[in-house]
Amino acid sequence: MNLGKILYVDDDKLLTSTFGTLMKVEGFKDVVVYNNPIDAIEYLKTEAPDLIISDFLMPEMNGLEFLREAKKLYPETSMILLTAYADKENAIKTINEIGVYKYIEKPWDNDDLIMNIKNGIERSHLLADLREKIAQLEEAKSQLTAYSQKLEEMVAERTRELTIANKKLSGIINYCADGIIIIDAKGNIEQVNPACENMVGLSADSIEKMKIQEIAFTDNPAMNKSPKSSIKTSILGLSCDNSEFMLRDLYIRNVLSEEYIPVEINFAALAADDSDEEKFVGVIRNFSQQKETERLRDDFIATLTHDLRTPLLAAIQTLKFFLDGSLGELTEQQRVLLSTMLQSNEDLLGLVNALLEVYRFESGKLSLCKTVFNIKDLVTQCYEELEPLSKNKNITFNLHCDMDDELLIDADRAEIKRVITNLCGNALNYTNKGGTIDIHVKAQHGDLIFSVIDNGNGIPKEDIPHLFMRFSQGTTKKRSTGTGLGLYLSRQIIEAHGGKIWVESKVNKGSEFSFLLTNVVAKSRV
Repeated sequence: MNLGKILYVDDDKLLTSTFGTLMKVEGFKDVVVYNNPIDAIEYLKTEAPDLIISDFLMPEMNGLEFLREAKKLYPETSMILLTAYADKENAIKTINEIGVYKYIEKPWDNDDLIMNIKNGIERSHLLADLREKIAQLEEAKSQLTAYSQKLEEMVAERTRELTIANKKLSGIINYCADGIIIIDAKGNIEQVNPACENMVGLSADSIEKMKIQEIAFTDNPAMNKSPKSSIKTSILGLSCDNSEFMLRDLYIRNVLSEEYIPVEINFAALAADDSDEEKFVGVIRNFSQQKETERLRDDFIATLTHDLRTPLLAAIQTLKFFLDGSLGELTEQQRVLLSTMLQSNEDLLGLVNALLEVYRFESGKLSLCKTVFNIKDLVTQCYEELEPLSKNKNITFNLHCDMDDELLIDADRAEIKRVITNLCGNALNYTNKGGTIDIHVKAQHGDLIFSVIDNGNGIPKEDIPHLFMRFSQGTTKKRSTGTGLGLYLSRQIIEAHGGKIWVESKVNKGSEFSFLLTNVVAKSRV
């Protein structure tokens, strides 16, 4: 076991020999002795001892000078000065000037010398470890300082970016033409932008003390004495699955002008914060201008179509006079031409009437004239009117009425007949020759269900959402020559009755159009 490297310098060869022998006896194997301090200096330039022991009085360089040079090379190495009693004063001076660890008087006591040697070596090791730890700490401090500076730069850059982003976002929110509102799951308003303040006619502080049910209505109270002012069922009880939803056909009351502004609100869930309470941000779109534009457009169409009916009816009646011979005999060629003209005018009149019906339903000006009638008789009448058309295309036309012969329903007979005729007529138009059409009518639990099933070409999935829209003509694969208003008007009629109309279809397999009227059964035979 190596106890440490010791350098001993003394001009007395007897002492260096005695010291070497003592060290071997004590187990110190790495001991170097010099009788000349200059040689010892050269040794120190390449070797690092754990302990340096030096005599004070030497001819070429005294111990003070030698240890000073050694101290320059190895500041942490412990040093012991050997001195005679008469040299005490110089020894103390050496300790003060150089920082010598110990001085030992000659002749030394072996036990005392060994103890000081071991303590000195241990001190050197501790100082070396301390120096290493200090160096490591300095390096860590340097790295920490660099990291801290980099972190500060990153934080400053990120703060700058967030400040810019926040200014942009604030600008967008504050100058956005649409109202922006933030609510919780209970409908409490937490924040609004200036556009929302303008819509409501109150300051943000006042609005943020209210619930959304207090400013938004599902109906226009100015037109309805009993408005459905509560929209809480559309908002409360929402879960994370409802991340986005839209409330349409709403009205916001402006407390200053007492006006009700038509709006729609598109809500999206916000990320949950530390409170774990769901919040929603809503964008409020003002539809006043669009509503007015739609009203002017519909009024124009209604006026135009209404004014077209009179000349069309006159032209149709005149053509009928020609064709029935009231105005003289016609040649076959004249009869063909006049018949074509009559058919074209009747088709145009049908379009005009369809446009008028659509306008009346959309504007709410057409009231349903409900009566109690036998639904089976009505369906049979429509079936009989369309049956000749099915025979022309060699289509099997089947009627299935799974209900009482005297089943009565309470609805608008003329409008329901229009829907049934339209659905069955469409099935005939889109079913190939030799095909099959089945009409099903059944009543259950006070509701009426009507279905028309064909085995035609079917409707592509991407076209189904557009079928019940205005001016939708057939599919992308097959276009209709009709007005594109039949299914749209049918939807308006069924929804006016509080019912639902839908379609199920598969390409190359056929389609099934159905409608449901709820709570319309008026009387049935027991």
